[in-house]
Amino acid sequence: MPLRQSDVLRGAMELLDEVGLDELTTRRLADRLGVRAGALYWHYPSKAALLDALAEQIIGEVSIEPAATGDWADRLRELAVRARESVLAHRDGARVVASFTAPPPAAVRFMRTLIDTLRSAGASEEDAAIGADAVTSFVNGYTLEEQARKVGIVPARLRDATFARELAIVISGIRAELLER
Repeated sequence: MPLRQSDVLRGAMELLDEVGLDELTTRRLADRLGVRAGALYWHYPSKAALLDALAEQIIGEVSIEPAATGDWADRLRELAVRARESVLAHRDGARVVASFTAPPPAAVRFMRTLIDTLRSAGASEEDAAIGADAVTSFVNGYTLEEQARKVGIVPARLRDATFARELAIVISGIRAELLER
């Protein structure tokens, strides 16, 4: 059976989850899939392109469906929590997401959802984009730090509580700087 792009991506995600980003090599992936490394390049022209596809998949796992209840801050909080959960579901997921070369479509959709959430609260398009960037920067930075130093050392409930408290600070800053001026 011929190798499909979806097979390569699935194999790469499985390998990422097993061995981490530093050990995810095209040679190792090709061995796993039972092909020569060159066969992977029919589907992804470079390792960077494969990593971009992994980032797209991880970000694409974030549900951007609206919350059943709550105001803009609740919605922003929920989206940030969902993003963190999607990234943490994959070993070194934060590094993969932080390293994309061009924003994948899922990242653009997620950012647009954040912007629309802030627009619904009365922010201008420019301020909403700044607020959305602040949220994604916080989530990405927090999860990078979390995966690099805290998973397996700091209990999940403490990491979750710290994330929630720090996110509240970010949302308070957005409220004060972008909405109440």
